[in-house]
Amino acid sequence: MSGSSGWVAFVRLSDSFRIALAELARELGLGVVEASAADLHSLPSGAAAVLLLAGGEEGAAIDLLGTAPRSGVPHLLLGATTDHRIAATAVARGAADYFALPQDFDLLRRTLDRAARAAAAAGESERFAALEQERNGFEAILGRSAALTRVIAQARRVAAHRDLTVLIGGETGTGKELLARALHYHSPRSKHPFITINCAAIPANLLESELFGHERGAFTGAVQSKPGLFELAHGGTIFLDEIGNLPIDLQPKLLRVLEERELRRVGGNQPRRVDVRVIAATHLDLARAVAEGAFREDLFFRLNVVPLVLPPLREREGDVELLAEAMASRFAAGYGFPVPALSPEVRALLRGHSWPGNVRELRNAMERAMVLSPTGTLLGENLLPPSAGGEADEPVADAPLTLARIVRDAALETLRQAGGNKSLAARRLGISRPRFIRILAGESDDSSGGPET
Repeated sequence: MSGSSGWVAFVRLSDSFRIALAELARELGLGVVEASAADLHSLPSGAAAVLLLAGGEEGAAIDLLGTAPRSGVPHLLLGATTDHRIAATAVARGAADYFALPQDFDLLRRTLDRAARAAAAAGESERFAALEQERNGFEAILGRSAALTRVIAQARRVAAHRDLTVLIGGETGTGKELLARALHYHSPRSKHPFITINCAAIPANLLESELFGHERGAFTGAVQSKPGLFELAHGGTIFLDEIGNLPIDLQPKLLRVLEERELRRVGGNQPRRVDVRVIAATHLDLARAVAEGAFREDLFFRLNVVPLVLPPLREREGDVELLAEAMASRFAAGYGFPVPALSPEVRALLRGHSWPGNVRELRNAMERAMVLSPTGTLLGENLLPPSAGGEADEPVADAPLTLARIVRDAALETLRQAGGNKSLAARRLGISRPRFIRILAGESDDSSGGPET
């Protein structure tokens, strides 16, 4: 076999065929570790196969097989007797196969070749898993501030518990999905799927089918059955981003999945078991949404088993410059530019800005500055340029402060606090959603100023 790697262990009860077997191992690109019967329990991990060289000591080798550790590595018994009863007994005691030499030498060659390929594939899979964990694990969340490291320490403890439900809070752009991925890739579920869905990005009439699946004929266009994301995440983790925007009529169905670990597809009657860890995230104040009737209290308590709140960037002392340096290196590599140094002016701008969009805003600012600045530099004027509206953010001195403007400003501020959710903002103001939209559009509002019923 060309290009293979790995090794095999020779456990010697006899020296018969030892030289020929060592040559075969080299031919297949395998190293050899020789051990005595007493060393069987202390062999290092990672072997493609363990060969028990019995010679004429088949009985002793079979007894040894009965005590061999069950590591998943195939144990092959090599003897001199062609009696099929020896082979049957060896396999019954745990051998992957029995070979009578020299008759079965070619068969042994093919078996070792397959074992070497399987070991190489397993090693590649483990290397890929390690790379995935490095790319998506806690190591990918950059920052040394006390505010962040405290949350990461809590998350590391939570990750080890495969079924524990987690609710991640924090402002937009703080890295909630990154934390959810780290929780998954450091958990016992890491070899299974991590599936994410933004509950605010899918129309309410499609969201139930996306989450729970549907049966053929459940609605117009359902020409075949389709599993939902919960079923696709079986064994792994599902990340429900923007859970605060989950429609109120879907909330009891999600609660059922959390409580009973089973679901029903749209248009179906058969319950389906799912083994899924749920991690949810929101930038909204769910406790307040519960008080206002926009979110079910029972679902909130079921999701809020372990709350983890990511701090905003303005509260992560020292992390802004650390993140900016890492982003400068990453973007420079992506665009083929020299890595720019952060000048004192740029560092002052980084420290002085409040970063309301958090890490997402910083990432966009760094990429913009990288592209617009001369190659190999990073200019402050490109890092935080004026907004698209120019200087219109400053109040105009002679603009009349009308009642309509005051009302609209209040509506905009309420919308901001509601995370852009117009229905929630309207409920907080005690008015209907159509009226709220008219106010935002600057249309005249002839309705009375009191709350609507």
